[in-house]
Amino acid sequence: MVKEMLTGNAAAAWGARLAEVDYVPSFPITPQTEIIETISHWIRKGEMAARFVMMDSEHSMLTAAGTAAATGVRVFTASSSQGLLYGLEMLYAISGWRVPLVLVNVARALSSPITLEPDHNDVLAARDSGFLQIHAENCQEVLDSVLMGYKISEDERVLLPIIVNLDGFYLSFTREPVEIPDSKQVRQFLPPFEAKHTFFKASRPLAQGSALLSGQGYSFFKYQMHLAASNGIAVYKEAANDFKRVFGRSYDTVEPYEMDDAEYVIVMSNCFATKGKAAVHIMRKKGYKVGLLKLRLIRPFPVADIIKALSGIKGVAVIDQNIAPGSGGILYNEICGALYHQHERPDVLLSFIGGLGGKDISQGEFEYIVETTMESAKTGIVPEPTLLFTDADWELTQGFINIAGKTKKALGKIPEEQLQTINNKEGL
Repeated sequence: MVKEMLTGNAAAAWGARLAEVDYVPSFPITPQTEIIETISHWIRKGEMAARFVMMDSEHSMLTAAGTAAATGVRVFTASSSQGLLYGLEMLYAISGWRVPLVLVNVARALSSPITLEPDHNDVLAARDSGFLQIHAENCQEVLDSVLMGYKISEDERVLLPIIVNLDGFYLSFTREPVEIPDSKQVRQFLPPFEAKHTFFKASRPLAQGSALLSGQGYSFFKYQMHLAASNGIAVYKEAANDFKRVFGRSYDTVEPYEMDDAEYVIVMSNCFATKGKAAVHIMRKKGYKVGLLKLRLIRPFPVADIIKALSGIKGVAVIDQNIAPGSGGILYNEICGALYHQHERPDVLLSFIGGLGGKDISQGEFEYIVETTMESAKTGIVPEPTLLFTDADWELTQGFINIAGKTKKALGKIPEEQLQTINNKEGL
């Protein structure tokens, strides 16, 4: 084992290298490109024994990934943002074929307007595709999650593909110290791939993805996928235990931080959870009884673990780094569904939407979130989903509008009630 300073992208590439993948179909897209550049460099130098193929699009790339996995080889690929959506059709097909592989998504907000900065609407658009999802907070988690992904995906009780998600720019190009395990140590955790079923074997022909003209047959196969995905929770926990035994690092489906005596809890995921932990640490010093629950496994959704972690809490604030227009935060609604029937569910559950397009979440905003949640627990009044947008954010936006000139005139005057929402409290 050695420790090196690696970007999140390099950590993902190392995960594929240590997993000894056989085939890497690829297509470049910012901010994912460094992953496939690194892997192609290793393969060209003979340091990685895999077949690397550059495809003509993400749709072709994912088609090649799924069909290669169907032949019984270990497959790795990566994408981002518009690329993931361009190949979205094939995500459903691959999961329906029940073939295991790992796809790394380097999260980037979706057009329009176009941006290179991250949020999670791209990866959460795939949440119902049949791909399982592990979301990483730091570069070490990226490497480890790729290895765990293969362990879970290839398990006979699952046999579904997995997305490992990391945030673009904030994590993809940030260097952090990462332990790179020895390949022999990895083999203790992740043995060579032995396909449980393949399409192309003369002695045992198999048809997959066939046409079904009956709703009964379609329902049967879709529910089989659901059961296999649900099995992923137990398989994940087994893989996490094996990983801790071999490498000494522990990853549960959710990660509590400062929650032993917490009365109020922030729920969030991915690399902004690091900002959340720092904010909780500062608020603890100010006397706030606040903790943080980081979501790591998004599919299957770890309902039982979330219920256990949030039982008896006075108030919970869910920070979604995504937005479902006309609904609000995606994970907020899922957590509401998980807690609804529980007798000891939190008194209030609030939705905050932040970090869209990579917008920062400040210490002041975290404190505003907690204070709003505390007030709501006292009054029982739950506000509508709140967009985190400060006075400074509004002033910057006004500047852009002023620069646009004619665009400002076309937009018209912003209603006064919206301005009051934006400027509702001391810079928020």
